[in-house]
Order: sequence, then C-alpha cells, then structure tokens
Amino acid sequence: MCGIVGYIGKREAYPIILNGLKRLEYRGYDSAGIALYDGSGIQLCKTQGKVSDLEQKVSSHINTTGSLGIGHTRWATHGVPNDINSHPHYSNSGNLVIIHNGIIENYASIKKELLKRGYTFQSDTDTEVLVNLIEEVKKQEDVKLGKAVQIALNQVVGAYAIAVFDKNKPDEIVVAKLGSPLAIGIGEDEFFVASDATPFIEFTNNAIYLEDEEMAIIRLGREVRVRKLKNDKLVDPYIQELKLNLEQIEKGGYDHFMLKEIYEQPSVIKDTYRGRLLAKKGIVKLGGLEDHIQKFVNANRIIIVACGTSWHAGLVAEYIFEDWARVPVEVEYASEFRYRNPIITEKDVVIAISQSGETADTLAAIKLAKQKGAFVYGVCNVVGSTISRETHSGTYTHAGPEIGVASTKAFTTQITVLTMIALRLAKEKGTISQSNYMKHLHELELIPDHVGEALKSDEKIQAIAKVFKDAANFLYLGRGYNFPVALEGALKLKEISYIHAEGYPAAEMKHGPIALIDEQMPVVVIAVNSNHYEKVVSNIEEIKARKGKIIAVVTEGDTTVKELADYIMEVPKTVESLSPLVTTIPLQLLSYHIAVMLGKNVDQPRNLAKSVTVE
Repeated sequence: MCGIVGYIGKREAYPIILNGLKRLEYRGYDSAGIALYDGSGIQLCKTQGKVSDLEQKVSSHINTTGSLGIGHTRWATHGVPNDINSHPHYSNSGNLVIIHNGIIENYASIKKELLKRGYTFQSDTDTEVLVNLIEEVKKQEDVKLGKAVQIALNQVVGAYAIAVFDKNKPDEIVVAKLGSPLAIGIGEDEFFVASDATPFIEFTNNAIYLEDEEMAIIRLGREVRVRKLKNDKLVDPYIQELKLNLEQIEKGGYDHFMLKEIYEQPSVIKDTYRGRLLAKKGIVKLGGLEDHIQKFVNANRIIIVACGTSWHAGLVAEYIFEDWARVPVEVEYASEFRYRNPIITEKDVVIAISQSGETADTLAAIKLAKQKGAFVYGVCNVVGSTISRETHSGTYTHAGPEIGVASTKAFTTQITVLTMIALRLAKEKGTISQSNYMKHLHELELIPDHVGEALKSDEKIQAIAKVFKDAANFLYLGRGYNFPVALEGALKLKEISYIHAEGYPAAEMKHGPIALIDEQMPVVVIAVNSNHYEKVVSNIEEIKARKGKIIAVVTEGDTTVKELADYIMEVPKTVESLSPLVTTIPLQLLSYHIAVMLGKNVDQPRNLAKSVTVE
C-alpha cells in the first residue's frame, strides 16, 4: 500500500521519480504526487487518479528541473481520495515537504494541540499533521531537520515510512521507518529512496533496508547515517547487493504482468527447488532449515500464519505436514491470530508466509509468537524484507518480482517450499517410507513440466471464459488437497473480475451452497484423480440434477467426469499431494481471461494493494 520514491544526486530527479512511481503502481493506490526542488523553491503537483494523470498534469503545472525530489502513490486511509489529500504535503511555513506510507494513530490529539498553536490544515490526512509536528519541534527545539524528525516520531503512535526534506537545506533527505518498508539505493554521488528496489534497479544494485524504528540522514557528499529513533544510537548499516534485474520487472511482451507471471511458473518453481532438491540422490536440503531441524522434529504442533493467497498455501501445507510428518498443524489468519490470546508455547513452531515479507498483520503475528517463546520460521519471496529479518530462520521462494496484485507464482512457489520442508521433516522423523519419500521427490521434480503442459490449455480456457464472463456468481468446489485450491480459484476471480465467487469443500455443498445452484450458476469443480474422486463425481451428479453449469478440472484422459461436465480443463497426472501445483493453473487462466474480457485492470484491481503494510 502506498509507494514512496525519492532522489538526490546529479541527475534530473523528475524522470527517475516518475518512472519509479510507475513501477510501484502494483502496490495499489488512488492518487499520486511529486515535489521537486528546482534551485529556488519547491515545485509540487498532485492529483487523484493514476500516475499517467499526474504526468499529464505536471507537464502544464510545474517546472520539472532539479536534482532533488520525492514522489508518492497514495492508498487512502485518513481522508477521501482527492487532490488535496494526495501526497506530498507541505508544512505551514512551506519549508518542509513530506511523503508518508502508514497510519499515525494519535494524529487527532496532535492536531488538536497544533491547532491551539496556530497551525492550519488543508487536508484531512494524518500526514499533514506529522509534517507540521516536525516543523513545530524544529522551531521549538531549535534543531536540525534530522533531530526534529527523531523527536517528532517518538511522539507518534502508528506505522510509517517517511521521506522529508527542507527547501532551505536541499542537500539532504531524511527518512525513517516503522512497520512499512523503506529501501535506500546507494549510487555514486547519488541516493535513491523507495518502498522497494524496483524504482532504482537500473542505477544501482546496492541498497540499505532500514529496520523498524530507524532513521537515516541522506546527505550529498557523505555516507548515509543511520540511527535508532529511540536512543539516537548510530547503526552500521548493511549494504545489500540486489539480485533483481530490469528484465524481471518488465512485461516481456505479455499484455499484463499477471499473464507473464502465470507463464513464469514452470521456471520459478524450478528455481525454487534448484540446488535444494536432488531427487536422484534422495536429498532435500534447505539452508535455513538444516540448523533448526530439531525444532521441527520436537515441535508439539506447527502454527501457520498468513493472509490471503499465502493463507491458502498454508492450508495446502496443513494437509502435507499432517500426512507426511504426522505433526498437528493449525492455519491461522494472521489478522485474527494477532488479536486473540493464542496458546503458544516454546514447543511450537510458527511458520509465517508472505510474498512481500512486509504484510503488517503477519509481522504482528510473528512478534506475538516470539514474545511467547515459539520458534518462528519465515517463507517469503523478497530478499531483505522485514519478515526475513524478524523470523528466527526461513526459506526464500525464488519467484522473482511479482508485480500483478493478484498472486499467482507466489502461491505455487510457496507450496513448493512448504512441500520441501514437509518432506525433509518427514524424512528426519521417519514418518514417511523410503519409497514414498523418493516417489514424491521425483514427482516434485516433474512439476515444472506438468505446469507447462497445463498452460497449453490456455486457448481452450479462453473459450470457456467467453461463455461465462457475464455470470453474476461462481461456486468453486474441491476436496482434500484441492479444497484450498477452490478457495484460491474463487479469490482470483473476485480480485480481478469483481464477480462474486465462493470456494467450498465439495462435501459442504449440501450444507447450504446447494440452495444457490440453478441454470445460471457456473460451478467449478476440481475433480482430478484422488482418494475422493468418486465422492466428487457424486457431487457433480447432484449439481447436474439442479441444472448447474459445470466446469471441471480433470486429469488428462478422464472419461467419467468428461461425460457429466459441460466444460473441462485438463491437467497432467501427478500424485494427489502435489496436485494443487497443477490444478491452480487453469483457475488462474480462467480468472485472467474473464477479467480481460470484462475490461478490468487486471494488474491493478480496484481497492487492492499488493502488499498490505497497514491494518
């Protein structure tokens, strides 16, 4: 949510910031703005709408020269989306300008005090309150901007990533972070600030990722100085070498990032197990797991915390861990878990799953689990993300940047990692036979080829999408390992096409959803070869008896369901426990094509953000 970009150096700031904002559009936003120092004053332009709207407005409203600037894409929290509430925001004097990702929870009491002191406010935002608080501290304490930021942030409650500069000192930008991500790109005589590294990857592959409650003074002609906000202690920042490249964040000839990312799944699944899975030798080895395997072996239970698509990956993992490793598993919505008083002990292992590694609720759940003594293991995609630093250990997926808001390759690579963890644990505990263990290693190694085969049905799936694009509702049904896939398929359709869809265990259909079925209701049934196959066939018969329209995901060569279903989407045969990695592919494509046919913004669905960094 929200995107931050900043630049100070020798180049023209405007094109860098504008392009950076375009690269952060995936985060979700409703307005955009930019502030530049042109040598004599601040040039500010902001607007409700897209970055393209900002670009048009800038061309006729402000001077774009200057080598210092900040830009922002806003996802509304305090104040409706409009030009005035858009960032950046000035202080009352016009000297300070700020951009902010997050929420200042005690802004109302601070605003009340500032109003008493004569401050006025143009917007409804908490951010304008924050920039004026910094200005008041700077004036009352007679301190430099960096110190004023530090004092002010120690008075606020909430989450933030901020970048602020003073037009009277145009050789520095001050940044700080608590709960929202912030990266500083280190170039030669130039610095970049962004919510992630994508806005500056073509200029430098060196970056500092601020930790929570840290601030940095970025000044030309000197090294970045990082301090702890609470005690003013200097921090020796770790400069990380980025593995990201420009090609990874371009569309590469595809119409949408989402489609590109769907088609990347064979390669990224292989990248995720490359060097970790040696099927012929019977080896699964995950660096983050090996030193802590006994924590898993001795665990009374595993608790998985996640949100959205990552939660669905966790549900798949529940089946896998319990089946192979014979350990109790609970899968929790991080947003609910953090506000309960959960029973957690030192004998529990908590697995936190997040594509971005910045999900606010998952981070809060991690902190809660650590406070109660649990061992916390992270599964995330973004190197250097907060979750990767906050957990005791973990494993990265190797999905590469996922720009489309609706997760696709994140889901399959998360399942790949969780499958490897479960296999390694089962082997260590002796709860899986050698033959079954080797079989699953071999089948996992074949999954990229199976996914590639599933993608060849794209044209057929597109034809099915054309038939059902105007449906008002969808029902998705699955059993066992494919119940979470039904949930994920329904989520994908809701996210990008705005069609109401629900996922259910197929056996639960008779406990309510069957009342919805008529000739207008398309029902997507995952009916691949499994221990539940005959049961699912019975569910299909019941739907047919009520004139429901059946779209079935079946194993190649299936004849029974093919005779019953109105439409089929075939996937290659694999073992049941790994089938979610292939059955999810046609559901991703079906959602994508329906949304495109309806003219929706597939990569940036309304009201959604890629990374939910605030509550």
